[in-house]
Amino acid sequence: MKILVIQQKMIGDVLTTALLFEALKRKYPKSELHYVINSNTEAVIRHNPFIDKLLMYTPEIQSQKSDFYKFLKVIRSENYDVVIDAYSKLSSNLMSFYSRAKMRISKRKWYTSWIYTHPIHYKSERRTSAGLAIENRFQLLEPLSIALAPNDKPKIYLTADETNDSGKFLSDNKIDLKMPLFMIAVLGSGSSKTYPSKYMAEVLNTLASESKGQILFNYIPKQEQEAREIFDLCSAETQKQIFFDVYGRDLRSFLAIVHHCDALIGNEGGAINMAKALNIPTFTIFSPWIDKATWSIFENEHNVSVHLKDFQPDFYANMHESNMKSRTDEAYQMFKPQLFENQLKSFLNHLSLQEHA
Repeated sequence: MKILVIQQKMIGDVLTTALLFEALKRKYPKSELHYVINSNTEAVIRHNPFIDKLLMYTPEIQSQKSDFYKFLKVIRSENYDVVIDAYSKLSSNLMSFYSRAKMRISKRKWYTSWIYTHPIHYKSERRTSAGLAIENRFQLLEPLSIALAPNDKPKIYLTADETNDSGKFLSDNKIDLKMPLFMIAVLGSGSSKTYPSKYMAEVLNTLASESKGQILFNYIPKQEQEAREIFDLCSAETQKQIFFDVYGRDLRSFLAIVHHCDALIGNEGGAINMAKALNIPTFTIFSPWIDKATWSIFENEHNVSVHLKDFQPDFYANMHESNMKSRTDEAYQMFKPQLFENQLKSFLNHLSLQEHA
C-alpha cells in the first residue's frame, strides 16, 4: 500500500501530523509512506524512521503555476492508494483530486467534500489528554481502522552527534549542564500570539528567583531587538542569569539545545510542541484567542498551560470566537502574570522534586 499524507502548515502542525506515520506503519508495516510538507519545516521531522519519502512544497511551487502543475504530475505519477489531506486548503485539495487515489480522506467542508471519498466531521470537544489537534488528526485514519493508542505522541529524532555537539556548545558558552537550564519562548509567531513584553519580564523574574537557574532565549537574529526589549525589562538579578547570546543558529541546533534543558517556558507555538516531542517539560502561556482545548496537548504535571479563560471566563461569555482575535490586545492586558504565578511556582517545584527523586 502506498499512502500520501499532506500537511503544508507551520512546524507545530507538521510535527503533530507526523504522528500519523507511526500509526500507519504499525497497521501496515510494508506500506510506503510519503509526506508533503513546506520545505522550511523539514528539520522538525528529519530522521523520522516511519516516513519513507518527503515531497517538498517549495516557495517556487507555491508562487508559480507551472511549477505547481509539475508538482501535481509528480503526485499523480506515484499512483497512491490512499491520500490523507490534513491541510485541507485549495492547494492540497488539488493534490488530492489530481492523485486519483481510490481513497481520499480529509476534514469535511461542504464546498470540497466531493473531492474526497471519506470527508470526516471533526470533533468539537476533546476526549483525551492528547487534545483536539491530535484527536482530529487521528480521525483521518478511521477509514483505515486505525485508532489513537495511549503511547501515540509526536516525537523528534536527534542523532547522538547532534546532542553531543550541542552539549559542547553550551559548555563552551559557560553553561553548567549540572545546573537548572530553561529555554524561554519569549516571542510567539506574531504579535497576536506574543505575551506582552513587560509581563514576560515579570514571568522571567519569578523564574529566576524561584529556580536560580540559567535562562536561554529562543529567537532568530531578525527578532533580536524584540528579545532584547524583554531582557532590558528584567531585573538586574534576572539579567545575570540570562545567556542572551546563546541560541540555536538553525532549527536542528535549537532542538539539540532544548534536549539539554530542564523545561521550556513561554508563548504557545511550535517551540512548545517541539519540546513536548523531545519529552521536555513545558509551561505554556496561551494567546487569549487560541483555543486551548485544541493545542493543550498531553497536559499533566510535566506539561502545564495557562489561558486567560481559566481566570476570566466572563470575558468570553456570549463572545463569538471570530471576534476574539480583534480583542487580543485588550485581553492580553487583563492576563497579568500574577494570575498564574502560583501555577508557575508549582510547576518549578515539581521539576525540583523530580530532579531529586
